[in-house]
Amino acid sequence: MEYTNVSIPAFEPTPLETIPAIASAARGAFRSHRTKSLQWRQVQLRKFYWAVEDYKPQLLAALQKDLHKSTFESLLTEIDWLKKDCIFMLDHLESFAKDEKLGSPAVPAVYSIMKMRVRKDPVGTVLIIGPYNFPVQLLLAPFIGAIGAGCTAVVKPSELTPACAMVIKEMIEKRLDNDAFAVVNGGIPETTALMNEKWDKVFFTGSATVGKIIARKAAETLTPVVLELGGKNPAFVTKKANLALAARRLLWGKTLNAGQVCLSQNYILVDKDVVTTFIEHLKQAYREMFPNGAKASPDFARVVNQRHFFRLKKMLDDTKGKIVMGGAMDESELFIEPTAVLVNSVNDSMMQEESFGPIFSIYPVNSLDEALNIANLVHRTPLSLFSFGSKAENERILNEMTSGGATVNDSYFHATLNTVPFGGVGDSGWGAYRGKASFDCFTHFRTIAEPPSWAESLMRVRYMPYDLSRLSMLSRLMDKKPNFDRNGQVIKGLGYWMSMILCLGGTGAKGALVRWAVILAAHYLYRIRAGQ
Repeated sequence: MEYTNVSIPAFEPTPLETIPAIASAARGAFRSHRTKSLQWRQVQLRKFYWAVEDYKPQLLAALQKDLHKSTFESLLTEIDWLKKDCIFMLDHLESFAKDEKLGSPAVPAVYSIMKMRVRKDPVGTVLIIGPYNFPVQLLLAPFIGAIGAGCTAVVKPSELTPACAMVIKEMIEKRLDNDAFAVVNGGIPETTALMNEKWDKVFFTGSATVGKIIARKAAETLTPVVLELGGKNPAFVTKKANLALAARRLLWGKTLNAGQVCLSQNYILVDKDVVTTFIEHLKQAYREMFPNGAKASPDFARVVNQRHFFRLKKMLDDTKGKIVMGGAMDESELFIEPTAVLVNSVNDSMMQEESFGPIFSIYPVNSLDEALNIANLVHRTPLSLFSFGSKAENERILNEMTSGGATVNDSYFHATLNTVPFGGVGDSGWGAYRGKASFDCFTHFRTIAEPPSWAESLMRVRYMPYDLSRLSMLSRLMDKKPNFDRNGQVIKGLGYWMSMILCLGGTGAKGALVRWAVILAAHYLYRIRAGQ
């Protein structure tokens, strides 16, 4: 579907001299404390939901202009995703924000009168920097979490998707609280100016190269960061895999958004005995997805710009491997056909760089041992991994490979739900978001105690002059004896059964009375046994 009649403003960078004032306004709005009101947050989320719905034509047109995205992909992975995010946050916001009462086992029985609880406070004013591959979803999904948590925010769309950047700017500025939320557009100078401001948290999605710059700059002001990066993600295909299923699902992972997905496989480690059969299944899956070829398909997106087109082309030009599927290109359309390259060295260009496009390599291996050794050598902490094999093989891969997330018998299905945590590990990122994790990401969990004044006589043990006998009694009441010996073996003795008793009574005042009664009874029994 074409959106040629939809008007999109020409891209305009935000004037550099205005950025300090924009950041200051956001900080001032947070200091007004109005964002801490649940009602205010709910209203902003509702307004944002209808903004996304009302701006759907402009967003669809912008995504098509920037990335040649089909309406299907734009709705599934960007626009409808955000609407579901809003509804989920609104449905659960009150429970997310509610204080958590702390009881057993975190709080010992003798502390049960102290009203220990965890309060959910917004971290403050945050900066969210988005990428170009999913320029709407990956910028605004964390933004929804920031609104729900009660933060103010400045968002920075990718300059590589200028049409989307301008629609997002208009949408937020016209529909939401202009003091609390703002959009800054531009490239490196504008991002640098933003990073020169003081933020309470920075959320960045993009390349590891830029992520290092962001983390280094944030460290100067001790600003916490969330980094959603990428990595050279492996896929494993063993002799016991359903080869046709593996080929079809992995090809889907490299054709969605023209493979510009941080989760998609960079290379596939295939048992050498089934490589030929697997490649035939890949070609068959290609024919089914693109009966007239990928270039003629209205569903296949394009590479974002010329620089990334030539980066991908260079990977294919430099490979020593053999192209076994695809390979066609058209610079005028920024079109690169879904392409598979059979390689035999980890030093091949197709193995050394994250492709972030519709190209991937196939590496034959002699065993699962070899596959795991190669994957851990290429990138020890990828963002995702995919395993196609027997139950035992899949479990071994999950056990011996670290990754941000993983899917068994499919391509990045673990990241297709907007309600479960998503994030990297090690070199592929820090922190997680989506669902409740989005709220938690922008929330400070503050432990609060409220000791009653009438309990002063019970708390005199802490005051000077110290009395070791009182400390000894307190230790007997609080300290739990180990239920294991020096060899690490569990002993179910008196301490074990006493701990079972102390769990009786539940939480609240009634539970506290039950536990105090048990403690006092145990204390008097101890004194009787000691002859006191």
